[in-house]
Amino acid sequence: MDIQVIGVRDLPLFQKGDDLPALICEKVAFEDGDILVVASSVYSKAKGFTRDLAAIVPGADAVRIAEKTKEDPRFVQAVLDSSTDILLEHPFILCELPSGHIGVRAGVDHSNVEDGRLIILPPDPMVAAGEIRDAIRRITGKNVRVIVTDTCGRAFRRGQTGIAIGWAGMTGIDDYRGDTDLFGHVLEITEEAVVDEIAAFANFVMGESHQGVPAVVFRNCRTWNGHDNVYFTPAEDIVRTALKENKKD
Repeated sequence: MDIQVIGVRDLPLFQKGDDLPALICEKVAFEDGDILVVASSVYSKAKGFTRDLAAIVPGADAVRIAEKTKEDPRFVQAVLDSSTDILLEHPFILCELPSGHIGVRAGVDHSNVEDGRLIILPPDPMVAAGEIRDAIRRITGKNVRVIVTDTCGRAFRRGQTGIAIGWAGMTGIDDYRGDTDLFGHVLEITEEAVVDEIAAFANFVMGESHQGVPAVVFRNCRTWNGHDNVYFTPAEDIVRTALKENKKD
């Protein structure tokens, strides 16, 4: 399997109202089965999921947490507004979002956007991926799979990597349970997070600063079978439980 990886270059700096799928289609001759990976930041900017810092009035919790993290209380308020649960307040704010995604500062970002503005993650990244996929099918007639990404740190390791927060046209997990390995052993626990693996490589192509490559196309990727249960349930998540217990203390 030879996979081709294509960075989508020469796209504009996106503004609210821009037609993201149409602009990408102007740069790419899609083929059936392609996987398009899109940075959530450009989707959010095109959809207007941004906030003006000057318009945010911080509440008491935001002020209290900001004293610990040494961040702007208005920024912290934007983080709290985007979150359904706060798992950790210090040394950084670790949040759960409505989509089930757990990330630092709820993915609220002030990089690659004008001064004084914040980019908010799409409220429903799965819907976002589906919208992009449907639009590309409508424009090109091609059946393209789509992943929407965010950049996250990792427990126990230094550095950030891309992860999938929304996807369409494929399952998030390639479920190998019940399959056999090279020696005939039945696999009992192997569930490969394929969308995260693709997102991580896409993030390498996109870069994290001034590269200006907000979308990447993967061509000739195989298909797979599995499910979309990427997030642990609260009962399964021992890390979440430990953080909650520590927060009580």
